[in-house]
Amino acid sequence: MLRNSTRRWLAGLGAAGAFVAASATPALAEEAQVKLGLYFGDTTIAAGSNGKIEYSTIHSSAPVVLRDLTVRYDFTDLAGKVNVGEEEDTFSDCTSPSENVLLCTEQFEVGLDEWGLAGIFPVQIKPTDKAQDGDVGTLKVTMTAAGFDAVSHEAKIRIGEGVDLAAGPETALSVAPGKSFTAPLKVSNAGETTAKGATVVFYNDYGLNAGKHFSNCTYVGDELRTCQFKEDLPAGTSFSASLPYVLGKDSFAPGFKYGEIVWMTPAEFEDFQNYLGHYDVTIGKPGTDGELTLAQATTARGFQADNQPDNNSTNLQVTVTGQNSTDLEALGASLTGKAGDSVKATIGIRNNGPATLDYSRGGSSITYMNFDVPKGTTAVEVPQSCAPMNGKEWGESGEPGAPHYRCYFEPFLKAGDSAMLDFSLRIDKVIPNATGLVKINVPCECDGGFYRDLKPANDTAKVVVNAAPGGDGGQGGGDGGTLPITGSATGLIAGVGALLLVAGLGGYVVARRRKTRFVA
Repeated sequence: MLRNSTRRWLAGLGAAGAFVAASATPALAEEAQVKLGLYFGDTTIAAGSNGKIEYSTIHSSAPVVLRDLTVRYDFTDLAGKVNVGEEEDTFSDCTSPSENVLLCTEQFEVGLDEWGLAGIFPVQIKPTDKAQDGDVGTLKVTMTAAGFDAVSHEAKIRIGEGVDLAAGPETALSVAPGKSFTAPLKVSNAGETTAKGATVVFYNDYGLNAGKHFSNCTYVGDELRTCQFKEDLPAGTSFSASLPYVLGKDSFAPGFKYGEIVWMTPAEFEDFQNYLGHYDVTIGKPGTDGELTLAQATTARGFQADNQPDNNSTNLQVTVTGQNSTDLEALGASLTGKAGDSVKATIGIRNNGPATLDYSRGGSSITYMNFDVPKGTTAVEVPQSCAPMNGKEWGESGEPGAPHYRCYFEPFLKAGDSAMLDFSLRIDKVIPNATGLVKINVPCECDGGFYRDLKPANDTAKVVVNAAPGGDGGQGGGDGGTLPITGSATGLIAGVGALLLVAGLGGYVVARRRKTRFVA
């Protein structure tokens, strides 16, 4: 079974080790304009085991609320080999209207956006007593919702020989930024069957850079993602190797870096690759520094699946020593226009270094920013990562017309990079040097935030509005009120730090993919 941690690769709001930031859902689109999508991953299960818990992921081309949502699992092609049933201790409403069919219905409305919603109706895929190594069939999954055409997806289900790969113990190290170190890579065959090869997937925080690029491992830049081993692992044996790393010079110190290591059988890795491919996520390219070996042996291969996946992973914990903080600077704007104009205020933050800020494993904002709108102007377009602020109370994300806003950012900002937000301000009345304030690193009863700034003096910046050259400086005809809000907006989703395609306990976890960084 793919552990939750491996599914974080699709969280997409971070790179190696970067997860989803807290975010808000934009206003909902008209249903007629929305196209829905559905995905269910290929799955290999071990004969004679309890199988695996998997679930559907649904998508839409634009934010929408679904009603009367159903997901139908048809395993007729696997009749007599596999049973698909409702996961125990869930709140799903699932029935079996006919043989080899499971129909699950959601009684409540489901909010959805284009980045996907996971954890829909988790089901247990379990082999029957008649299932044998090498059996293959198709699970057809169909989703319906009121007002939409049905959409379907077919997943390949394979029965394999059961093995038990077990990861080694956790590793704890202390390293200074820029220094090289090695970490052990260990796997044991805790079962009674020879494992015919193994693949290891790495989920490393930013800054845990590969010291070498091995030919049987894959990388994106210096980020290690996978290693594949063709050697047999006989029952009761253990294998190890040593992985060289370099801790990034821009690692925040004192601090911590984490890496998670997850072992899979070759067949399970094939399923995982198909899963990544569905979301256009790459495992990277092989290195050129020779092969990383655990042992030497070869054998013919069939399907295999791990029947004890709970022991497949381990952790690398690196304590970053020394002192290496950063200067986070507020960025303001200077605007001109005449009464009635709408002008764009691009404001935000710049990381002047030397340290990169990386809160991606927890998914929290690197800092929180207050923006006081200049007098004589009205915020008519507001970023979805900003909400009106009244004392300690947040309003609706993206809501226009407020005088004060609180904004959050993504969980990662590299040293030297900036993160900007665009407000559209309507000039209701031209007031010479009308000034609004941008304040970063503000206290927030939230996860994340940055309070160890090297230069707090530049944590405040101004947004200054003046008449355009040749403007009349007159008074606008409006009263400075808010524009109407179209559609429904959800409240700010605080503390969403988890994953795309990971079901939360008793609910769903919503996540979005960042296009620029890889996630594990």
